[in-house]
Amino acid sequence: MNEANTVIYMADDDADDRYFMRLSLQHVYSSVTIVEAMDGPELLALLGNWSQTPKAQPIQVILLDMNMPKLNGLETLRALKANPLLRHIPAVILSTDAQPAQIAIAYQTGASQYLEKPVSYSGLDQIAQTIRSYYIANRID
Repeated sequence: MNEANTVIYMADDDADDRYFMRLSLQHVYSSVTIVEAMDGPELLALLGNWSQTPKAQPIQVILLDMNMPKLNGLETLRALKANPLLRHIPAVILSTDAQPAQIAIAYQTGASQYLEKPVSYSGLDQIAQTIRSYYIANRID
């Protein structure tokens, strides 16, 4: 696998959360392209541009914060799964809430995984390792 081709899109309204997640992802991957959005509509616009770009690098995973303004993680996930050009991309929900009902709705909506946001940097590294194991390490270039 060529990690230089690893592309991850991430939407989170908290700039600090995006920053620390980016650091963890960059710590785990030798080379990764991370495209950041501050909310669901911005993410969907970026993905719309991506889908119109000939020979665009494939996106390995999309990370979605659950609690965002404008469109929350579930609403953004619904839009992703309704789009035939995007529905195949794995989407991981990250949230400070771990309510079983919310988790069940996320999976019913099409989330590939639901992870609780950790309170430590080492916890973020564990999430980055999980993303690598499930969505990057076994892909075929």
